[in-house]
Amino acid sequence: MTGFVSFVGSGPGDPELLTVKAVNRLKAAEVILFDDLSSGPILELANPAAELIAVGKRAGRPSPKQDHVSQLLVDYAQDSAKVVRLKSGDSGIFGRLEEEITALRAAGIGYEIIPGVTSAMAAAAAAGIPLTRRLEARRVQFVTGHDVAGALPEGLNMAALADAQATTVVFMPKRTFATLAERLLAAGLPGSTPAMLAENVSHPTQKITRSTIAGLAEALAEADPRAAGLILYGPLAE
Repeated sequence: MTGFVSFVGSGPGDPELLTVKAVNRLKAAEVILFDDLSSGPILELANPAAELIAVGKRAGRPSPKQDHVSQLLVDYAQDSAKVVRLKSGDSGIFGRLEEEITALRAAGIGYEIIPGVTSAMAAAAAAGIPLTRRLEARRVQFVTGHDVAGALPEGLNMAALADAQATTVVFMPKRTFATLAERLLAAGLPGSTPAMLAENVSHPTQKITRSTIAGLAEALAEADPRAAGLILYGPLAE
């Protein structure tokens, strides 16, 4: 017999934003592999007897390799454990979920995916804005701000990203947004386009910085590089 893995989206960090199903899985878990941004108060809801294993990846810090994390999931599940893989936000959004699912499938281990509140939705809510507006922001797009090497990804669809009628959310943007902003301006997006930096969303240290595409690129030079953040830009990010 083998165990079972529950991929649990923990949301942006506020335990009150967890789903009921997520809380139930945490209370029943025997092993919890958690990301850095999923620790803290959220783990206080876990089964007190559960084994807690930190496997988070943060830019510029020593981090476990993805193959190692995937193998841990397999190993614990093969010991018939109820395993929770606790990921920040929603595990299906830039969370390397697919690599871990692939490892479980290869080992014949069952799993489920429990959605979480993505930081994009939480940031918009914290700022008191919607992500869409009829006729003005008719499309929402998510993009990552860095590739596996930490650079701005190649092959970005700049025409889509410079669409003035879209709300665009850039995940992990701090290191590369200045470069992205230059390319957006070159692609025709006005420098006056509203932009917003959301840091540590839903935490006591939450900070929302409203600016423009041009202005935010300069403001990032003074932002705390350790604070988790994302950038929204488009007609509603003001």
